[in-house]
Amino acid sequence: MSKAPAAPPRAATLRLILGDQLNLRHSWFDQCDDQVVYVLMEVRSETDYVLHHAQKVLALFAAMRDFAARLKAGGHRVRYIRLDDPSNRQSLVDNLSALARHYQASQVQWQAPDEWRVDEALRQWAQAQPLQTSMADSEHFLTDRHELPRLFSGRKQWLMEHFYRQMRRRFELLLEADGSPTGGQWNFDHDNRKRWPGTPAEPADWRQPHDHGALWEMLQACAVPTFGDPQASQLRWPLNREEALTHLEHFIAHALPCFGDFEDAMSSRAQRLFHSLLSFALNVKMLHPLEVVRRAEEAYREGQAPLAAVEGFVRQIIGWREYVRGIYWSQMPGYEDRNVLDHGLPLPAWFWTGQTRMRCLQQAIGQSLQSAHAHHIQRLMVIGNFALLAGLDPKALHQWYLGIYIDAFEWVELPNTVGMSQWADGGIIATKPYVSSAAYIGRMSDYCRGCAYDPRQRHSEDACPYNALYWDFFLRHQERFGKNARMGMVYQQLRKMDTQELARLRERATHLRERLDQL
Repeated sequence: MSKAPAAPPRAATLRLILGDQLNLRHSWFDQCDDQVVYVLMEVRSETDYVLHHAQKVLALFAAMRDFAARLKAGGHRVRYIRLDDPSNRQSLVDNLSALARHYQASQVQWQAPDEWRVDEALRQWAQAQPLQTSMADSEHFLTDRHELPRLFSGRKQWLMEHFYRQMRRRFELLLEADGSPTGGQWNFDHDNRKRWPGTPAEPADWRQPHDHGALWEMLQACAVPTFGDPQASQLRWPLNREEALTHLEHFIAHALPCFGDFEDAMSSRAQRLFHSLLSFALNVKMLHPLEVVRRAEEAYREGQAPLAAVEGFVRQIIGWREYVRGIYWSQMPGYEDRNVLDHGLPLPAWFWTGQTRMRCLQQAIGQSLQSAHAHHIQRLMVIGNFALLAGLDPKALHQWYLGIYIDAFEWVELPNTVGMSQWADGGIIATKPYVSSAAYIGRMSDYCRGCAYDPRQRHSEDACPYNALYWDFFLRHQERFGKNARMGMVYQQLRKMDTQELARLRERATHLRERLDQL
C-alpha cells in the first residue's frame, strides 16, 4: 500500500525579505521560531523592470543567497526561491500567494520597502488577502519616510543644509560639548575641491574578488537582459556584513585621510581615488549608516583623518542620503515623470557602449560599464551635465542611472537624477541647474587631455560640445532662469556677446543636438 504524500510543513507566519534588506541585525532575527518562515526570492519582475548592469544582478543575487545561508545556519527556517526554480512565478506577490497556501500561513509580514513601486504592489496585494498582513520597519534609516514635510513645514525651500544640521544635532555628530560644530563651522565643502595631481597614490583595491561564474551561467540560461561587464569570475562587491565591515576599516585606514581633498576630483589614471565604495553595502543594509559615520568620527577624534574629510563623508550619509529619501517619499508617485524643462531627446547609443570621442564621457560612461560604479561628480558634472545641456529625456536618463549603478535604488537615484542632476522637478532640490562648460571638467580632471575636442573653443567644428550647449541651454531657458539670482553672472556674460556670436553658438548647439550619436 503506497503512502499518502506528506503534508507540507505548516508555518503560522511568512516573512518576506527583499534583496535590499540584508540586515542580519534586524530584530526579526533575535529569536528562532519554527512557526516563522523567512522568504527570499529571485524574480523576473525585479530583474526586468529596467535594464540592469550585469554586476548589479550578480551582486544582489549572490548577497541574497549568502544571507539566506546565514539565516539557516542561525537556526531560522528559510525558503529561498531561485530564478530557475520551476515553481517560481517570477513575481513577488504571486510567489507570496502560492507560499501562503503551501505553508497554510495565517499571516504574512514584510519590512517597509524603499521603492514606491514595491510598496504599492504589496499594499494592493495585502488588501485582497483573507490572511493577516503587516509591515515592519526596516530598522535602517535615521528618519522615517514622511519626516521631511514635517521638518520643513512652513518653509518655502527644503534646503539640505538645514536638514543636515538638525541631523548632526540629533545624533550628536562632530559636535562640541556646548553644541557648536567641531572646527567652528558646519560644512567644509569649500576645502574639498582639489584636483588630484597624481599623489598621494590611489590605495590598492581592498575588496575581495568572488567567482560567481555559476550564477552568471544561470542568468544567461534564463536570458536575463543585462548590460555592462559582468566580471563574473572576479566580482569585488561584498557578499555580507563581515566583508562590508572589512571594507569600511580599509577605507578608514587608507582612503578617508585623502577623501576630502579629492572628493570631487576625476582622473583617467584612477577610477576609485579615495572614495569608500560602501554605497552598495549601505543600500542593501549590510551596514547601518550610524555605525559608518560614528566610525569616521572616531577616526577624526583619534587623529587618523582630517576634519574636512570626515565632515564631507558624514554629510553624504546622514545629510544627503537621508534627505533625498525624504524627497522621494514626499514626491511619489509621479516624480519620475517630472519634466519642467520639456526635454525629450533620446539617449545617444554610446550610453550603452562608451564609444564617444568626448573623452570625459568616454571615461565616465566606460568606467560605469566596466565597474557598475562612478562617483558623484562623474555622475553629476560629466554625464548628468551633458544630458541636461543637450536636453535628453530625464525619465530615460533616470532609467539608465537606475540600471547601470550598483548602488542605484529608486529612492536614492530618482531624486538625484530628476531633481539634482536634470532640474526636471523645477527646483525642489536644487536652487539652480548643475551645469558647466568644459572649464569645470578641465579644472577637476585630466579628461580634456588628448580629447578629440578643444575645450578652449566654443563653436568651431572641433570645439568641445559642452561649450556651445552650455550657452545655448541658458538662451533656450532664459524665461525660466533669467531672473534667478544665482544665474546673474551667466546672463550678464550673455548680454555682453554680440548678435553674431550668439547666432554661432545657437547654430553649433543645434548641429550637436541633431547628431548626438556621432559625437
